[in-house]
Formats: sequence, C-alpha cells, structure tokens
Amino acid sequence: MYGRAIRVRLDANATKDDVTALKAWLEREKPLEDHIREGRLRIVERPGSGGPPGQMGYFTDLLLEQVVDEGTKIVLAVLLQQVKRAVKAWQENRRRVERGAPPEVEVDLAHSDEE
Repeated sequence: MYGRAIRVRLDANATKDDVTALKAWLEREKPLEDHIREGRLRIVERPGSGGPPGQMGYFTDLLLEQVVDEGTKIVLAVLLQQVKRAVKAWQENRRRVERGAPPEVEVDLAHSDEE
C-alpha cells in the first residue's frame, strides 16, 4: 500500500534529460538510496499537471512514494528536507556541467492516492 508522497515538480524549462538526470540523482542520494533499496520508498515519473493553461512545455512530476507497512514508516517531514537538499545539490551540479540555468523545481507534499 502506498501512503503519502513527496512531489518534485519540474517547470516547463525542464527537458526529458533533466527529468532523467534528477531522478537518477535522487536514486543515488543518501539516505534516499537506502530507503529505496530497503523497499520503503519508490520514485515514479509521471506527466505533470500544474502548468498554466495554454503554456507549452515539458511538465513532469517525480513522486517519491512512501511504502507503508507495519513498523516501517519514514518520517515524512525528515524525508521532505532530504529531498529538498538533494534537489538543490542537483541544481547546483547542473549549473556547473551544463549550459543554461537548470529548471525551477518545486518540492511539496502530495497524497499519492489522489495523484
């Protein structure tokens, strides 16, 4: 069963490569990597749904879904801060290795069963 999730929303300036790179970055970031390996967290890519009406672009969300079972619950507030730090580190790294500014990224809480 999947419970609450953290939504990582990339803006319309994001490319498919940006989404792929950020997802890979999150999957390798400690302690997120540990949660994924232990089956307590999964990262799902899905089409974004929050762009302004009529705006063209590649809107994508990454959902970090917490796998909920008896006795193995990740403290969501702590996970949210870890994800925010990881996204900031990815943006800083992207600035160093690629031309142009990285896409803007929003990180917030979401109910995965409502998404």
